[in-house]
Amino acid sequence: MTASEIKPADRRQLAIDLFNHTWTLLDKPDRTAADNDEMIHSAHASRFHWGEVPDHEPANLARGEWLCSRVYAVLGRAEPALWHAGRCLAINEAAGLGDWDIAAAYEAMARAHFVAGDVREVAAWKTKATEALLSITDKDDRDVVEADLATLP
Repeated sequence: MTASEIKPADRRQLAIDLFNHTWTLLDKPDRTAADNDEMIHSAHASRFHWGEVPDHEPANLARGEWLCSRVYAVLGRAEPALWHAGRCLAINEAAGLGDWDIAAAYEAMARAHFVAGDVREVAAWKTKATEALLSITDKDDRDVVEADLATLP
């Protein structure tokens, strides 16, 4: 079977499973260098498969970029964290996404700038994310973004 022969439903499930697998690795307290490599590849593979699902939503792509940014931020790699946070934000803005998606994009920008050591940008993006919390209708979603923001200075 070639990559182009993967059924859309299978691609969607791969994207979901790889996203969740990446979170398992992010949460692993004693990650090895091999785990870190796997985490990077898993995040990118999830994002790739979302892009190949014919009826994907822009939110799926934005969330995939957010995950890539988070992985790189956790690994202390500022340049790719900033790149993917910027892609996440651009997709959100182009699609007019709001609610927790845009708040998470702002959080990703703050976190990526934190890794880059740019405290002024961290403060600016954290302020935008905090303001965007007000538009999140679901309390659980708001709590997730709020908890992420609490880990930033």
